[in-house]
Amino acid sequence: MLSKNFFRFVNTSCYKNYQQIFLCHSSTSSNINGNTKESDINPKQKVVSKDELFSFIVRCMMKVDARPSHAEVLADNLTMADYRGHYSHGLNRLDMYVNDVKTGTTAKDGNPIILKESPGTALVDGQNLLGPYVGKFCMNIAMDKAKKVGIGLVAARRSNHFGIAGYYSLKAVDKDLIGWAFTNTSPLVVPTRSKAQSLGTNPIAFGAPAKNGDSFVLDMATSTVALGKVEISQRRGEEIPNTWGVNAEGIPVTKPQDIQGLLALGGPEESSGYKGYGLAMMVEILCGILSGSHFGPWIRSWKTSTT
Repeated sequence: MLSKNFFRFVNTSCYKNYQQIFLCHSSTSSNINGNTKESDINPKQKVVSKDELFSFIVRCMMKVDARPSHAEVLADNLTMADYRGHYSHGLNRLDMYVNDVKTGTTAKDGNPIILKESPGTALVDGQNLLGPYVGKFCMNIAMDKAKKVGIGLVAARRSNHFGIAGYYSLKAVDKDLIGWAFTNTSPLVVPTRSKAQSLGTNPIAFGAPAKNGDSFVLDMATSTVALGKVEISQRRGEEIPNTWGVNAEGIPVTKPQDIQGLLALGGPEESSGYKGYGLAMMVEILCGILSGSHFGPWIRSWKTSTT
């Protein structure tokens, strides 16, 4: 998922924090259990503290001269992804961020710029920086506006892959706010009755605080699965459901290596894939068109190292 543009929406209303350890299998499948005993751990598993994982990500990014403050926001996002079970978007994605900065595809230094704003809205130029840093910048603006006038809506252009969308809605929940986060992405999804990859996995995240430190959090792709799930299945040598993706002829496949395009949420037309296609189009309008940026097939291809 290559996030070129995104959209933040926050409005007022409560929550609490989480934390502690991260269990990582050498096969990249993971479990989370704050009460895990050493005797319960499979010999093939490695126990890595969140602090060590965070530090490792920061060190890797600083090796390619990313600004420390940018690297720390990225590390916060990736560790949250693995901790919450989104293994496709945690440490699994680190090499992409390193390579994008190393090749100059993503800018290593600078700050986002506010191009326009009103009491409840803002348009931000991400200056081609690391997506999580731009995303947090935008969410902070949206939350500040929501606290002042009741709602904050921020659209961004010229950003990059911003990790899990839930990271941003949870930031709002931590401040007793309701938070939305969307992003359009590299074209990976084949719309209903099509063969060409025209839309991104275009995630939607929503967070709402509740009583006693509880909360409701939705973080989902508008494709049946994120591309990272296909990558992990291929790495493990596993077959996939035929609702995940299609080959070059638009036919559903069960071997991850045969996928040429992902299916929208719902899968084929018979099982309501057009609903996922519609949601993806909604995100495309909010993030690409509203922000005055690239959208649909005009966003650069996944993992293409170009500036």
